[in-house]
Amino acid sequence: MVVILAGVPGAGKTTVMKKVMERKEVNFITYGTVMLEIAKEMGIRDRDEMRKLPIEKQRKLQELTAEKVSKMGDVVVDTHCTIKTPSGYLPGFPYHILKKLNPRLIILIEADANEITERRAKDKDIRRRDEESIYDIEEHQLMNRIAAMNYAVLVSATVKIVKNNDGMAEKAAEEIIKVL
Repeated sequence: MVVILAGVPGAGKTTVMKKVMERKEVNFITYGTVMLEIAKEMGIRDRDEMRKLPIEKQRKLQELTAEKVSKMGDVVVDTHCTIKTPSGYLPGFPYHILKKLNPRLIILIEADANEITERRAKDKDIRRRDEESIYDIEEHQLMNRIAAMNYAVLVSATVKIVKNNDGMAEKAAEEIIKVL
């Protein structure tokens, strides 16, 4: 079974999943890492460069990644429901990609937009990100909710929204363990 774990950058997906894996054996992968491995074979250096590729190249990378992930069996996939690009929001899972993965559960990790801004500021030396306002982050989280429900309708999955506000990673992990 494939489970999609999604959220905007800084929502705490990786942090929460580390807490989950301390208590439960889970095959956990990051979609973007698999995608970057494939992109590096095409000469792309990092995730931020990959995110700014023309949409056609991003779509091809999504497809190659879905093919690889679909062969991994039971897995929780850390990813994004939507990717904010210079030309607008790119669905993380167009139908042909979603169909290949066929997730049974979509988990959205969310946090307060102010907290996300602070988290992003802490890792500014290791990641190059476009500046986003509180409004932009809130909009992106809303777009993720809309996308997640649309994906769920297409593959008969459920959507679980998990809050990961500061100091609440353990509680968020408990919620995820319950639904897994």
